[in-house]
Order: sequence, then structure tokens, then C-alpha cells
Amino acid sequence: MTHAMHINRRLLLGGFGAGIGLAYAGRVGAQTAAGRHKLVVIIARGAMDGLSVTVPYADANYKALRGGLAIPGPGQANGALALGEGFGLHPALTTLHELYGAGQMRFAPAVAIPVRVRSHFDAQDVLENGGEGLRAQSDGWLNRALVAAGGEGGLKGLSIGAQTPLILRGPAETSSWAPGGQVKGEDRIASLLQDLYVDDPMLGHSLARGLETEALAMTMGDGTAPLRRNDVAGLGQAVARLMTGQQGADVVALSVDGWDTHARQNAQLQTRLDGLDALIGGLKTGLGGEWDNTMLVVATEFGRTARANGTQGTDHGTASSLLMAGGAMKAGGPIGDWPTLADNRLFEDRDLAPTLDVRSVFKGVLRDHLGVDRAALDQRVFPGSAAEAPTLDGLA
Repeated sequence: MTHAMHINRRLLLGGFGAGIGLAYAGRVGAQTAAGRHKLVVIIARGAMDGLSVTVPYADANYKALRGGLAIPGPGQANGALALGEGFGLHPALTTLHELYGAGQMRFAPAVAIPVRVRSHFDAQDVLENGGEGLRAQSDGWLNRALVAAGGEGGLKGLSIGAQTPLILRGPAETSSWAPGGQVKGEDRIASLLQDLYVDDPMLGHSLARGLETEALAMTMGDGTAPLRRNDVAGLGQAVARLMTGQQGADVVALSVDGWDTHARQNAQLQTRLDGLDALIGGLKTGLGGEWDNTMLVVATEFGRTARANGTQGTDHGTASSLLMAGGAMKAGGPIGDWPTLADNRLFEDRDLAPTLDVRSVFKGVLRDHLGVDRAALDQRVFPGSAAEAPTLDGLA
């Protein structure tokens, strides 16, 4: 069964529900909109194949390992979009390639979580809890980063989807939005809830803010046209609207499902990456001038096997790519070393070997973009990770 990347129950973890996103109560005083840094973390759930996303076309072993799954080099039919240093982007990622040309996109070609597991559930837990291993933390590193960043007024967190993902769960209060159609004032359930909570100082405020969030997000830029369910760029613009203005979110977590490409990978990836690229393009368009203060990170729980399997797909692997983009990005090349795909360099004779702990990249973004200091990163945000230095050479 294929899992097309449409805006339906397969796009976001848990799917789209009717979706009243209850904003948290007791929000502290608003920050000024000018200069506020924004961070969007997108989790590609299902194990995104990094060898097809950031294509190592110049590696001497790439074509032999991949067979019919190999993406041709730049300049060839359906070839990769050149990134330099022997890498290219999958041809579906045209928006990201434009950002690369503008110095607003970079990538890490061989990152991994700190433990070697091939279970989606376990690996996603490690990716999101930010600790040294499975269930090492009961909350998420992005929530802990909200606490560590502190500052007057604090940072506002927002999760997109039917459930708040582990990465954003924790002591810091956050808002949520589950896309699924505008909640109208005359709808019976919404009306009953409004009547029930009208005198409740906390829940009444939360419901009102939730309905306001839903109404804002589910309209297009002119405030009149509804968001179509298959409009991925429109979803990006809707999320962007929840990030702008004095009450806009500063940190957003978003999950995109369906990357477990065991069979017919080329067609599936084309659809997924078309959608991811449109989503990022919608975010950029919707943020307008605030894009200049924004960083976006796309990460996955693990990569896929270096060799194609017998059904023109790939199986669960180890290292994968991490993508970064944004107006706050500093131009540069690949982040971290490339291990090559030589037989004696493959992890367990099957996977791209990791050369960089994914937490090092997250640390660099949190330090340079949100101002979280190194001690907090090592001890609170990513406990036990002092040996993993923040990777990057600064942001714009």
C-alpha cells in the first residue's frame, strides 16, 4: 500500500482530526515581534532515505549499491540538483535548492541518534527525548530548550498535529493545532463547550484562544478562502500565520509521516519530497519578512540500507541526512564528515555509517539561534551529551 503525502490522515502523526487546538492558559506578556528568532523542527517519520535526499553521486560506490534507485548526477535526465562537493539534492527539492543558491540551506549527510536501533518506535523516542538512550527522558529536548532559553516573556511553543509529539512535551506550556477544517461558532460542540466553560477563568480562556487559532490557521492569506486538504503549501502558510505577530509561536514541531519505503521507493519518495518541498515553500512565503529570523530543521529517526532490496526499496538503516534551511542560515557546505560508501566503511556491512551525533547539530542551532548556553545544552537539554560539541560555524 502506498502512502501519498496528501494533507490527510497520513501527513501528520496521528492524522488530522476536527482539531480544536487549545492554546495554553496563563500566557505571559507578549514579546515584541521585531527580531524574534523562529525555529521549526520537522520530523520525517518512517526513516527518510538520506542517500536519495542528499545524493552522493560522486561516491564511486553509490551507483553500484543503489542500482535502479540511484539518482543520476546533475545535468542528466531526472538528475540531482548540484550542491557541490560531490552531492546533489533530489530533483523534487527545487525550493530547497533555490534556498541553497541563496546561501540559506545546508545539510549534514551522515547523522544518527546516539544508539543503534532499527525500530521506528524506539528510534523516534531517542531522537525526541534527546537523551543517551531509549526512554532516557520522559519529556522532549525541544520543550527543555524552551525552558533553558528563558528570557523575558519566554518562548512560545506550538505543535502541529492531533497529538503533541514527545519532542515538545514537558514542563514548558505549549499551544497545539490539529488541522481539520475551521470550527465555526455555530457548531454544536464548540457552542456547548463555550457555554460550559464561560465562567471558568482557565478553560474559558483556553477554548477561546483555541477557536481563534483554528480560525486564523484555516484561512488563506486574504482571510476568506479555506485551506484545501491537499494543499501542502497552504498548510505551510497556515503554520506560518501562527508564527507571526506578537502572539506568534517561536518554536514549532511538525511531523510528516510515510517515509518507510520498503518497496517502489522512487515513486514514493518523489511524492513525499514534492510535499516536503511545498511545505517548506509555504512556510517561507507565509513568514514573509520573518523568514530572515527563521531556522528550519528536517530530521528523521534513522536512514535506510545502502543497498536496494528485492522490491526496489530499502530497509531500516543507520545514518541519514539532516536538512537545515532559513533566512538565519549562514552559507556553507556539508556539515560533518562523509564516511564514503566503500565496503569496508559501511556500518555492519549494510548501512551508511554515522559520522555525527544528531544532537550536535541540534545543539548548534539552539546555541547560535535561540541563545541557549553550552552548559544548559550539555546538562539540561541533552543530558549526558557534553562530549558532543555543537556543530556549525555560527549562523547569519
